[in-house]
Amino acid sequence: MSDVGNAPKASYTSRVLQRSGLISRILSTDRSAIIYSFRKNLSCVKAVCKGINSNSTMALSKGDTAPLFTLNNTTNEPVSLDAYKGKPVVVLFFPLAFTGVCTEELCTMRDNMGQYEGVGAQVLAISVDSPFTLAQFKEKENLNFPLLSDFNKTASTSYDVLYEEFFGMHGVSKRSAFVVDAEGKIAYAEVLENAGDQPNYHAIQESVRGLS
Repeated sequence: MSDVGNAPKASYTSRVLQRSGLISRILSTDRSAIIYSFRKNLSCVKAVCKGINSNSTMALSKGDTAPLFTLNNTTNEPVSLDAYKGKPVVVLFFPLAFTGVCTEELCTMRDNMGQYEGVGAQVLAISVDSPFTLAQFKEKENLNFPLLSDFNKTASTSYDVLYEEFFGMHGVSKRSAFVVDAEGKIAYAEVLENAGDQPNYHAIQESVRGLS
């Protein structure tokens, strides 16, 4: 009699235990899925953050405010972009002094300086070379505009013009040209990925003339 009376309770207990086991399995499965999803999303977030940290600047374009800089010239005197506010400025970044394409570029600017001076524009050329190297380069090529040393890569970084690798070297400026108007806004931007290319001199001159 007692066995019969206990049967429903045993059956009920068994069903509860079975359901508990099923719930545990469901919870275990959901927990695993949640953990997997969380880890997957966390990896994506880390990848995005890594990308942001490795390239924290955005490419500059027409209409952007030109980042200010103060760099030493070939006599170790500081030169600031802000000092030329009120007149157009051509800011050139070039990879390295005494290299063939860079020499051709800066000598082209030298030979056409009248095009810029005639409209009251200032030309500034920047590389990661030391002021001493740039002084020798300027003298050898008789360059008639300031060469500025971005040895610490601050200007090149703010303008987002550093090659990831340049013939095995890191931290070399890309060949690029920016025209900054009298209000400090970028009127022309050209960044060359191929160091063997020359900037578009005609487009630079047209941009400068358009500001006069």
